[in-house]
Amino acid sequence: MNAILLLDKPAGMSSNAALQRVRRLLGGFKAGHAGSLDPLATGMLPLCLGEATKIAGEILSSRKRYRFTIALGARTSTADREGPVIEQAPVPAGWQEGVPGVLRGFLGPGRQVPPMYSALKRDGRPLYELARKGVTVEREAREIEILELEPVSQTDARLELDVLCSKGTYVRTLAEDIARALGTCGHVAALRRTWVEPFEREPMETLEAVTRACEAGTGPALLPPDRPLEHLPAVALELWQADRIGHGQAVVLVRSPPPGRVRLYDPGKRFLGLGESDGRGAVRPRRLFTDSAQ
Repeated sequence: MNAILLLDKPAGMSSNAALQRVRRLLGGFKAGHAGSLDPLATGMLPLCLGEATKIAGEILSSRKRYRFTIALGARTSTADREGPVIEQAPVPAGWQEGVPGVLRGFLGPGRQVPPMYSALKRDGRPLYELARKGVTVEREAREIEILELEPVSQTDARLELDVLCSKGTYVRTLAEDIARALGTCGHVAALRRTWVEPFEREPMETLEAVTRACEAGTGPALLPPDRPLEHLPAVALELWQADRIGHGQAVVLVRSPPPGRVRLYDPGKRFLGLGESDGRGAVRPRRLFTDSAQ
């Protein structure tokens, strides 16, 4: 089974726990998720099944959209509602009036220091393991970009926002920074990932729906493994060319695709994996699906 499942991850479950649940339902073959979500978060968690794990990096590098709520007036150790409060500050009167200007200040490229409560590793250990022991280490700021940041609703001490951001953006850190810019402190009270590029218009499958589909023997709705690669040129190979590619050898095409990565297909339109074009006719294999190498 080489495919992609767009899971609507439930709250209270880690991304890995959700992945393992789906793996067991589908038969236990290899699988991986493309971009983890915090346990409190819900929403789109792309699961790459079988050989589709080889293109997980394409999804990880894509833009993502989130809907999140900032609870103003209290900062927690984890920057979300699951950690204890470590700082409190009054919420300025009339803070709502400053929201448009503050949000504009976050648009565009920027740098962000990842939180200690993250899966980033230091000397092979996730930072969250160190954070749970009260250890704080230096983290290098990373380049991110906020493409859209719009208010959804505002109450006395809560601000709901919608953000479109680049890979590597930590919404918890963004929430803390926004609260600070508003003259107080804050943490994430709710978080939902509404989509991951290029699946903006694709429906998600709940864990309950996946369970029912597997019990019924029909299986959940799946996407083909080349779905995230549609921005790359497609190369249709003749049978002998597909055979050479499958053995790790380059082929020369009559019509050359542009230089760069390409999608490779055999005469039966079966997706073989990724290749690399030199722009002069030669195409070499780059990352093939194992079952394409005969």
